[in-house]
Amino acid sequence: MRPEDEDRIATQLAKVMAVACVRNTQLETLHAGLTPVSHTGDGSDVIVEDAAGRRIPWSEVSRINDDEMRALMREIVDRLYTFHLRIDDPGFRAEIDRWAAMTAKWDAPKPDPILSAIPSVTPERN
Repeated sequence: MRPEDEDRIATQLAKVMAVACVRNTQLETLHAGLTPVSHTGDGSDVIVEDAAGRRIPWSEVSRINDDEMRALMREIVDRLYTFHLRIDDPGFRAEIDRWAAMTAKWDAPKPDPILSAIPSVTPERN
């Protein structure tokens, strides 16, 4: 397969997996709600006061607790697993193709620097 075809397929697959397996999850619930007003635009002027009276800068506030993170990761893993199990099912593929249309105007993906830094050849073990 030509490199440009591999890139096109990987781009479309990454985007549709993001929609099907990440975006439409509990992440939407976590995203819902009020966003604090920031006159600086970066949140540096926003302070959260908790029930113990601690004043916490917005940049240091955890916006998701451990239980929410655990539930979110379980849901994403289950969706990725199901996606891979069903990818050869024609009915599932037809639905995926419809979802792909909503990603047409998304930015093109780029290689992640952390995953890209993993060596492509595993060194021999002694």
